[in-house]
Amino acid sequence: MSDIKTAFPELLAPAGDMERFQRALYYGADAIYVGGSAFSMRAAPANFGFDELKAAVEMAHSKGAKVYLTCNTVPRNDEIDALPDFLMSARDTGVDAFIISDLGVFSLAKKYTPDVDIHISTQAGITNYASAKMWYDLGATRVVTARELSMNDIAELRAKTPKELEIECFVHGAMCVSFSGRCLLSNYLVNRDSNRGDCAQPCRWQYALMEKTRQGEYFPVAEDDNGTFIMNSKDMCMIEHIPDMVKAGISSFKIEGRAKSAYYTSVITNAYRVAIDGYLKNPTDSYVPEKWVLDEMYKISSREYCTGFYYGHPRDDAQIYYDGGYKRDWSVMAEVVNSADGRVVARQRNRIFDGETLEVLERGKEPYEVVIKDLRDEKGEPIEKAPHPMMIFSFECDRQIPADALLRKAL
Repeated sequence: MSDIKTAFPELLAPAGDMERFQRALYYGADAIYVGGSAFSMRAAPANFGFDELKAAVEMAHSKGAKVYLTCNTVPRNDEIDALPDFLMSARDTGVDAFIISDLGVFSLAKKYTPDVDIHISTQAGITNYASAKMWYDLGATRVVTARELSMNDIAELRAKTPKELEIECFVHGAMCVSFSGRCLLSNYLVNRDSNRGDCAQPCRWQYALMEKTRQGEYFPVAEDDNGTFIMNSKDMCMIEHIPDMVKAGISSFKIEGRAKSAYYTSVITNAYRVAIDGYLKNPTDSYVPEKWVLDEMYKISSREYCTGFYYGHPRDDAQIYYDGGYKRDWSVMAEVVNSADGRVVARQRNRIFDGETLEVLERGKEPYEVVIKDLRDEKGEPIEKAPHPMMIFSFECDRQIPADALLRKAL
């Protein structure tokens, strides 16, 4: 745990690996949450071994940011004995807090790593102030509320709990049709355990009805012939509602998506950073981010957006997304390495051609276009295209584009 003081509202970004971690840091996260080598509810990302976690923590602390480690699975008997060593090793990396949902894990953390803050995961299903206060009395410093709470529910929870207790809420990302991720549909259908971060997301699949005696004859569970995605919820996006979230007393704005791309982490972290900073400069109830910031929400892979449960129950405003996949209209082409002497050096992510126009995403700035002119390879030889993944190339440019900025293109 560090002595770094975080201003509220805190912007909390996800990172599934070191690349995404660096992206979150560059684009302005106040804190980053990551998974370790075990006890983390995301199986797909690479996650962090202890050596890598220590390096990430040092990197974050050097920039004034914090790192929170997820330990939010509900462990079984055969996993408990490994927890003390895991927690102590994680503590030694310098992480600022553990995110925990299970009472047994909580008790072990208090025993073996009492100097590390504990945040209670959304998996604990905290829906009322009595539960939040109970966790605080046991020693938690923060609660992550259940996603099913409304803005009024959160405001009441804030008013009836100690002011020292921090309140963290999701503000952007995928929503789960189940109660805060306790779904067993994946376990039953494909034997992939959602509590171990291996959910196959069968709620996103397209379903139809078939009657037993009419094999192969499908009946749509909808008003059209395309079947239904009855369990497929929309994504959450609260970037236009920062004044309400601040007024409700939310301490930390959490972005969902440890399993999502580095590009997603970059774009969404940057947009919320600009939006929060804009609000802090103009803290009025009528504050709305600039249009270009709102447009960024549609330059990533996403489903249709909604405001979750913040402003009403889904039965009043159906939040079903009638499509199975993400919409993806933009692609990362390269990441900038440096700029000098009228040239930009970059690392390729997708094939780039001499003469094409790309858009630049810098931290905190409205995106702008550049034309790729005089394209050259790493040896300085002229080329017509940069076709190889991760190859270093350069191009002529009259702007100084900082390292880690992204070059992207509409598809």
